Amino acid sequence: MLTQLAIQDFAIVDHLELDLTGGMTAITGETGAGKSILLGALGLCLGERADAGSVRHGCERTDLSARFDIHHLPAAKAWLSERELPSDECLLRRVVTANGRSKAWINGQPATVSDLKALGEHLIQIHGQHAHQALMRDETHLALLDDYAGLNRRTHQLAETFRAWQAARRRLKKLSEAGSEIEAKRQLLRYQVEELDQLALGSDELPTLEEEQLQLAHAEEILRETQFAADCCASDEGGALSLLHRAHQHLSALPGSDKGALANTLAMLNEAQIQLEEAASELARLSGHTELDPERLAWVEDRLGDIHRLARKHHVAPEELYSQHQALTRELAQLGASDSDLDALSEEVEALRERYRGEAKALSDARQKAAARLGKEVQQQLAFLAMDKARFEVALESRDTPAPDGLDRVQFMISANPGQPARPLAKVASGGELSRISLAIQVVAASHSTIPSLVFDEVDVGVSGATAEIVGKLLRKLGDSGQVMTVTHLPQVAAQAHQHLHIEKRAKRNTTLTHMALLDEGGRVSELARMLGGVNLSDQTLAHAREMLHASQRPPH
Repeated sequence: MLTQLAIQDFAIVDHLELDLTGGMTAITGETGAGKSILLGALGLCLGERADAGSVRHGCERTDLSARFDIHHLPAAKAWLSERELPSDECLLRRVVTANGRSKAWINGQPATVSDLKALGEHLIQIHGQHAHQALMRDETHLALLDDYAGLNRRTHQLAETFRAWQAARRRLKKLSEAGSEIEAKRQLLRYQVEELDQLALGSDELPTLEEEQLQLAHAEEILRETQFAADCCASDEGGALSLLHRAHQHLSALPGSDKGALANTLAMLNEAQIQLEEAASELARLSGHTELDPERLAWVEDRLGDIHRLARKHHVAPEELYSQHQALTRELAQLGASDSDLDALSEEVEALRERYRGEAKALSDARQKAAARLGKEVQQQLAFLAMDKARFEVALESRDTPAPDGLDRVQFMISANPGQPARPLAKVASGGELSRISLAIQVVAASHSTIPSLVFDEVDVGVSGATAEIVGKLLRKLGDSGQVMTVTHLPQVAAQAHQHLHIEKRAKRNTTLTHMALLDEGGRVSELARMLGGVNLSDQTLAHAREMLHASQRPPH
């Protein structure tokens, strides 16, 4: 239930804090006094579009907030809990700056406008003064029926299934159309991969081949030079090792050679002999492993030639050829699976189509049952609204093509006079009749709503006299079990309210401001008299207003 609405610098309102209660609240005032401002502020708190024109002239921003008691609104509490927001109460706040920028908060936490709108659907319902115009469009009839029957969640689920089905169909079409291109690419990849398979290049083979090619190509030179170096090191006649040995012997023979300066020299000569022996051994081993193998050299060079040729063919460096082989193999495997993907996607499309048909059929059955109930209840309300001869029907027809909201086309039909066939609403109803039919539908929809807060914005336009009194009684009955706020120009409706808010314009310091007040009994009588007889109130008009108020407040017999 809406418990408080706070408005700061909005339109022609400088500051207003309005505390609201349950029951039926009438909102009245002269045309142009600003009744729509109240609903406009509430609408912005509920996520409606904002612009700089909302800000009062000369102010930097407008600040609006709406507080709701949600103890009896489990859907709203669940919505808040799912987003880890406090769920003891609900405070929606909206700020619009003079440059048109907008910010929003839910229970003190920053939120998006779409969040406000989504949460608002669980908090309050607004029935606009132009609802009867919407009835002229057949596309609104289905939404009204689903809302009445509580089928919105199933309709949303069906829309998701429809979107998934259509998306799968688009993917299948795209994959099918690309079949010839895929086959051509598959053939090219198959040829490239087979060629690289035949090469069978190992991951580390190229550097090994290059090193082996270097060794084989220079084997004769390596043998000659290593042998020469080995002779220089270890030859018995004139080799370095022999000379070092002789030098060591001669110095060792000197007196005191194990001490003093010669000791270090002898140690270095000894270490040099060891190093030369190891070097000679390594040279001998290298010479022993080096072979002259022209056939192996030719094979290695041919192998390297094949590698370089295919690398040029694939426009990659030789060292990247192995990775290229792996990448092409994976791509070919993916394309090879495209046929199975096509089959799987076809099965998915068919499964989604059957799922859609099943959900749509179940939804159609539920709508068919709800249509009969809605038609009966609206016809009962029309009888209360002085259209007891009218016959109202909700007709369902099957669509030729599937749609997100199902396979049904809904049309409201009316027969205003006995003996006349029911025809589409837009082709039969007059302006006054259309207003009453719209009101009857909205009253029925509201009576089935799980949301206890309802706003009716001049939905009684086009009715008068005894019918207006009945409209007031219908709205009061809704208010007995919830919260109903109605903007009205009819005293017969306003008199039925549990409480009465009056809005008027006041001039203050060369500016115009809107003032709103909760009327006491005397104020209500005066306002009803104004609505009945205009500015100059006679005693008779006041008496009539007083009697109207007292009669409406008496409990029914």
